[in-house]
Amino acid sequence: MSEQETNVVKGLPENAYAELKPGEEYVPIMSPHKEYPEVNLWSVLWGLVMAVLFSGAAAYLGLKIGQVFEAAIPIAILAVGLSTMAKRSKALGENVIIQSIGATSGTIVAGAIFTMPALYILDLEVQFFQVFTASLLGGFLGILFLVPFRKYFVAEMHGKFPFPEATATTEILVAGEKGGNQAFILVISGLIGGIYDFVVATFGWWSETFTSKVIPYGQDLADKLKLEFRLSISSAILGLGYIVGLKYTAIIAAGSFVAWYMIIPIFAFLGEYIAVPVGANVDLLISNMSPEDLFDNYVRHIGIGGIAMAGLIGIIKSSGIIKKSFVLGFRELFGAKSTNNNLRTQRDLPMKIIAVGLGLTFILIFVFFYFGVVNNLLHALVGLVIVMIIAFLFTTVAATAIAIVGTNPVSGMTLMTLILSSVVLVSVGLSGPSGMVAALIIGGVVCTALSQAGAFITDLKIGYWLGSSPYKQEKWKFLGTVVSAATVAVVMMILNDTYGFVGEDKLVAPQANAMAAVIQPLMSNQPAPWMLYLAGAFMALILTMINVPALAFALGMYLPLELNTPLLIGGLISHFVITRSKDEALNKARKERGTLIASGFIAGGALFGVLSAVLRYFDLNWVDKAWIESHSAELIAIIMFAAISAYFIWDTLRAKKES
Repeated sequence: MSEQETNVVKGLPENAYAELKPGEEYVPIMSPHKEYPEVNLWSVLWGLVMAVLFSGAAAYLGLKIGQVFEAAIPIAILAVGLSTMAKRSKALGENVIIQSIGATSGTIVAGAIFTMPALYILDLEVQFFQVFTASLLGGFLGILFLVPFRKYFVAEMHGKFPFPEATATTEILVAGEKGGNQAFILVISGLIGGIYDFVVATFGWWSETFTSKVIPYGQDLADKLKLEFRLSISSAILGLGYIVGLKYTAIIAAGSFVAWYMIIPIFAFLGEYIAVPVGANVDLLISNMSPEDLFDNYVRHIGIGGIAMAGLIGIIKSSGIIKKSFVLGFRELFGAKSTNNNLRTQRDLPMKIIAVGLGLTFILIFVFFYFGVVNNLLHALVGLVIVMIIAFLFTTVAATAIAIVGTNPVSGMTLMTLILSSVVLVSVGLSGPSGMVAALIIGGVVCTALSQAGAFITDLKIGYWLGSSPYKQEKWKFLGTVVSAATVAVVMMILNDTYGFVGEDKLVAPQANAMAAVIQPLMSNQPAPWMLYLAGAFMALILTMINVPALAFALGMYLPLELNTPLLIGGLISHFVITRSKDEALNKARKERGTLIASGFIAGGALFGVLSAVLRYFDLNWVDKAWIESHSAELIAIIMFAAISAYFIWDTLRAKKES
């Protein structure tokens, strides 16, 4: 049996998810000293097909309900299935490329649909080339900014970040190559988790969220003190929490608990004595707000400020890496020999290409702004500077967020971008409709860049674990970006013509509507919630001083409570099953089986989510809105969530040391 076949049978190395000891090296499944099939007609063609298909599906779902599913997992499943049906040998490297090219669909879609539909909503002129070019250049920028940080995130921080989505996708690819019991566990858990989530999304047999308002006392607390407990019953989020682990889920949940059980009640208490609306662009009295209103109008802005400051702190902490990357780039640019490692698994695109690529992208952005957006030299230069600074600063934030919790707070960072760019553009004389178009296009470029950077670090981590050639992933990511940008621009215009984004029975486009609501008053010199952003920034500074990960805490304040509570439960399950026995070998076996089950939950939720989106596209949805919002549906929801959590624990504890 060859070395490759032996490695595949064994699966991932034992130190795949653990911090490396001094002098220890991580050796991936595909040996760094051998060549494997990666880039060929099969992998590139199927990658492009996936990019087109999933761009359309993700765009529709995102505009319909505001959620863009992560395409990496379902694409990985399909890639494994295709290679199995075609009986392709040594398909692991090919499947990584298919997944990497195809996964641009979700990232480009998120960047586009969070901002560009606001042009339609504000009744501004929209052209295909504007949507396409903004998505394309933003996607290129995200790749080029991230590549210099690859070694830091995937190699130097090995075992320190959980990379939940990358873990799930890697387990799928390994199980597909390995087969046997591992694949069986993954398939069974995927079916259980996927059908569980599918029943809720498509048939509405029970509610998607459990709240404390199901009992009269809980309703009184919500009405009088604005105290409320919320829990999403998603199996996919439960699995995500297991992989993230107790440490980070506890910090994220702590941010949520501070937001919902300290800040919101304080706002509510003070609001009883305030007879006028308070805050930027708020027209509702605090006393009349629900806990959700208080979160959206006030607390979430504190979280955004915390995320922004955490990003700046991250830049300062990683300044040595940034300096090293820039020095390396300048040396190669002026003729010095590349210091890229000869091993194919450690080789990135040459820094000379990255530097030249960034220069060309900046020039293209300037030309695009000047001739396609503002037609003014000063305004085009200002727009370029905004994009360069914010995209660069937030790239590591996006990558770190994905590495920690698998969620990229791109909408919050884009909202901050829109606010800053609007203020700057107004100060240089650009306001009104033309100013709104300029700010939204700038926001679209930045949003796509950050979305791309955050998701691409997942691809590169998958490649690192499996032994792919990173320079090949980086090179072919550009092609996936071109195809996805063109697809999402076409799909968005078709959806606008077919459904529209404003009015009854239209696509809700929640993020874009939020962007439109923020930018319109700003372009009329109305205020932004600067004090809340500042409070969040100081909070991040204080957390850093006491060695609490500020980004994870701020993410908890930014993300809705119902998304963070199942994360914590998943983290608690992880801690319980891996510490229950005094036999470390047994605990390790349980952790590995639990990771497979959690990956199955995530994969099933993603794959069946695509199916649910397709059914919704054809108006096949059997949810009774009145029932799913009833307390009875919520009670069934918490029972079902307890049942699937119990199954998770039971199945994980079945692990045997010899397996």
